[in-house]
Amino acid sequence: MPTAISQQGLILLHPEDDVAICRTQMMGGSTADGLNDRLNDRLNVRLIIRGLIPAGHKVARHAIATGQPVRRYNQIIGFASKAILPGEHVHTHNLVMGDFDKDYAVGADVKPQSFKQHTGFMGIKRRNGQVATRNYIGILSSVNCSATVARAIADHFRSSQVLADFPNVDGVVALTHGAGCGMDDHGAGMQVLQRTLAGYALHPNFSAILLIGLGCEANQISSLLLNGGLQEGEQFKTFNIQDVGGTGKAVERGIELIKTFLPAANAVQRELCDVSHIVVGLQCGGSDGYSGISANPALGHAVDLLVAYGGTAILSETPEIYGAEHLLTRRASAPAVANKLLERIRWWEQYVQINQGEMNNNPAPGNKAGGLTTILEKSLGAVAKGGTSNLNAVYEYAEAVTERGLVFMDTPGYDPVSATGQVAGGANLICFTTGRGSAYGCAPSPSLKLATNSDLWRRQEADIDINCGEIIDGVATIEEMGERIFQVILATASGNKSKSELHGYGQNEFVPWQLGAVM
Repeated sequence: MPTAISQQGLILLHPEDDVAICRTQMMGGSTADGLNDRLNDRLNVRLIIRGLIPAGHKVARHAIATGQPVRRYNQIIGFASKAILPGEHVHTHNLVMGDFDKDYAVGADVKPQSFKQHTGFMGIKRRNGQVATRNYIGILSSVNCSATVARAIADHFRSSQVLADFPNVDGVVALTHGAGCGMDDHGAGMQVLQRTLAGYALHPNFSAILLIGLGCEANQISSLLLNGGLQEGEQFKTFNIQDVGGTGKAVERGIELIKTFLPAANAVQRELCDVSHIVVGLQCGGSDGYSGISANPALGHAVDLLVAYGGTAILSETPEIYGAEHLLTRRASAPAVANKLLERIRWWEQYVQINQGEMNNNPAPGNKAGGLTTILEKSLGAVAKGGTSNLNAVYEYAEAVTERGLVFMDTPGYDPVSATGQVAGGANLICFTTGRGSAYGCAPSPSLKLATNSDLWRRQEADIDINCGEIIDGVATIEEMGERIFQVILATASGNKSKSELHGYGQNEFVPWQLGAVM
């Protein structure tokens, strides 16, 4: 059974790796020892450190020649741009991207799926058979021009005592955006926006929806209803500001409509539901050199447990699996699944080129300060969030997720945009790992934040739900932490508030992906 990582100074992830990871800041001239007890051969490392190396960063285990591939996780993370000496810091000054062949080996690592006995959580059953983890009333805007009215209506219920008489309603939230006009009303951008809004309108965590437009925008409410398969009813109403007499009257009308929603929204109770109804969106933001060692693989173990109980996990952020996609194609349950993933990778290469960028623009400066050098390295750690389960499907952004198990959704790497697509697809809970720190929250789906290191936990404990830094500290194993994450997922899905919910995060983090020209 794997044990915790040693308390010694270096972490070696695989015996074939060219680099080890510094647990703490290393001073030049010091001797560093390392041991990873998770390796069956208990391989030891001893190095003389050359220069200051920050915590979470890489140190060369041996001499590396110019142009030689450099491995971490026994996978290529880049190529030496100049000769590297043993004990030397390996980072942006001597490690760069490069092309190499990947073995996609479609389906090679697919394994038989075995399901555990059912366990449950306390969810909210909807009439249509869906199960909710929260019970909100939502106000959606069709266009930026109706955002102010939507927020004003939500603010009324947040600042008054109206909701005190409806204790089963988690809140009234306005989810607004900056698009809906100045765009091709039949283009890809409009399709993505309408698919996102429709996904939220149909989300089980909303007991009722009010959709507000201006009246003359490109994203007409009538078009959204038609294309999204939506129909007005007792708990779903729409109107345009221009049709009701302007801003003030629109706010008054919205308040009165929300009041009509409240009695039915309040008439719910939590009851025991099967874990198969939990759909978790997987996110990582502010990643660091520890992300692929602690929080991400621990979350991956929790995902394997969730999948074994019949639940669903959505891996996303396509630019942040770039260079590690071959690890997913090996787990693809069918060739069509692998092919669709590779199609999305090629699309991103073209998309970035058209916008005069490159895939290695990700990682961000904060990622690099935390020890990540190339997108290849970042992606290899990010993929660990998906555990070891088979990959059963690949979805477009905000597309409804219908397959169970581990699936992939094509999204940008920017966390609010990515999570917005996941929630539109049906995610009723988010798990968000971070090494640099995050104050992210999500509505209507609660977001759990997982720290990769204990220093971050101590600095930002008020925002973080679980400290996976205990793995680095040597006091918990990946498996133990994964089991803990899984239990917190069940408790949160049952109604326990995440820290971002307690702080009131969630409305500003609704950010649909904007594609296409702004006209």
